[in-house]
Amino acid sequence: MGSIVYTIIIGAVIGVLARFFKPGADPMGWILTILLGIAGAWLGSLVYAGGGFIGFVISILCAIALLFVYELIRKKTAKPAV
Repeated sequence: MGSIVYTIIIGAVIGVLARFFKPGADPMGWILTILLGIAGAWLGSLVYAGGGFIGFVISILCAIALLFVYELIRKKTAKPAV
């Protein structure tokens, strides 16, 4: 149970930092922010197997890349207002 809570907290921190460092507005709720951070941390662990500060920074960079992908998908699926 403790590892699930830890994963959610780290995901929230990474997701919030990624949204802070990426320019532009990203309208998403806190659940999507946490999922973004968890996915960024997972991708970061695939890119850099070590831990520590460098692993944390790489996780944030991966989350920022996922934000760009999310933005592209959202723009393609969004319908223009009439």
